[in-house]
This record gives sequence, structure tokens and C-alpha cells, in this order.
Amino acid sequence: MLNTIKKYFFKNNSSVAEKNAEDAYDLWSETYDSQPGNLMLDLDEIVFSELLRKINTENKIIADIGCGTGRHWKKIFDKHPKSLTGFDVSEGMLNKLKEKFPSASVKKIDDNSFAKEPGNYYDIIFSTLTVAHIENIREAIFAWSRIIKNGGDILITDFHPTLLSYGGKRTFTSNQKKFAVVNYVHSVEDVKNILRDADFFVINEMERKIDDSLRNYYAEQNALHIFERFKGEPVIYGLHAQKK
Repeated sequence: MLNTIKKYFFKNNSSVAEKNAEDAYDLWSETYDSQPGNLMLDLDEIVFSELLRKINTENKIIADIGCGTGRHWKKIFDKHPKSLTGFDVSEGMLNKLKEKFPSASVKKIDDNSFAKEPGNYYDIIFSTLTVAHIENIREAIFAWSRIIKNGGDILITDFHPTLLSYGGKRTFTSNQKKFAVVNYVHSVEDVKNILRDADFFVINEMERKIDDSLRNYYAEQNALHIFERFKGEPVIYGLHAQKK
């Protein structure tokens, strides 16, 4: 599990079986919403909520790409969008979202192109903890650019590539067997440059580093030596961009 902090940085996870995002999250969906004290989910909540606070979602048409089980949906609905559609590669995650929000509009992602989606349609795109699961992120972002309106907002959060480059993995346990989700390392600068090439301009960016406010997570895992070793390193980032 992600809240086993030693696994964030140690490269000896090579023995853990890796699965692609679709297969992994189908398995993980059964327990994904039962992860108290999960460092990455807690940090994502902070970063996404701060970015969300600064945009107007009222009466907007929103796409949540990589929506998972709808972790952020209640706070999005609290801001009164016109519509909210969830996209994910995992049927298992979408089914869990539908259990929580029975009237939800959800669509399975089959490829990066979003060819079935109309152009210039969505006012806002959210994508949280998803970018590193997409091998061809340039193709994906250009597709997102096609389906969003001019002037539309995009909010992205994800594992910081520095963490992934240290060998950090998203791991979970299913039927007493450990698995890792395949990740691709895209630097923050590369993501920003692709956004610019796709006619977005970056308005705001955030990152959270390992600092004293996170010490308790490491203490609870008897991993204070990991805390001291990686203190000051970024673990999650967020971007707010707008379509020209």
C-alpha cells in the first residue's frame, strides 16, 4: 500500500509484480477507498483542493480524467457544476464510483485520443494522480486540448517524477499478493512544455515536499530514517493551466 512509506523510495520493489493501470486498478478497486493514513492520497487532497479553490466550477461542464472511485467528487459537486463526467481505464474503479454516485456519468478510456468526445465541449478538465500512468502523455494532452473549450481550465496533480525516479512505486495488496502499477516518468517541465505546445498557458503550480508536517507518517511506519534521508524532496505536484 502507498502508506507503507518505505516503498516510496526503495528500489528493492523489483520483485513486486507490475501490472498495467487497467488491470492493476481493477484489482485495487476493492480496497482503494479503505486507505487511512495514506500519505499520497492525503497530499493529493491538499494540492487538488488548493487548486480547485481558485477556479469557478459553477454551471461548468467538467471531465475528470482518471477519476478512479470519485475521491474528489463530493467537493466538486459542492461547487455546483452543470455536469461531471468521469473517465477511467478501470471498469472496477468506475463501478465503485457508481456505487457512491449512482447517477454519475462515467466512460471507460480505451485510448489516448478521446475520439468519441466532441471537440470544444468541456469547460474544465481534472486529472489527478494519473499522468504518470500514461506512456504517451503528449498524445493525451493534445487530445484533452481538443475536447476543452478555449478559455477552459485544466488541473493536474500527480506523483512527483523525482519520487518515481528514486524507484517509488504505487503498490497495493490483493488476495495477499503485492502488485505495483506501471509508471512512466514525465518531468514537470516536460508536462508544462507539452501543455504550452497544446495551446495552454500555465497559471499556477504547486508541489509538496517532505517536511516536518509529514514526520508523523514516517514515525507511524518506524521509518524516520527515510524521513531524514529524503527530507526536502518533492513528492507530489499540481498544475493549473488554461486553454488559450
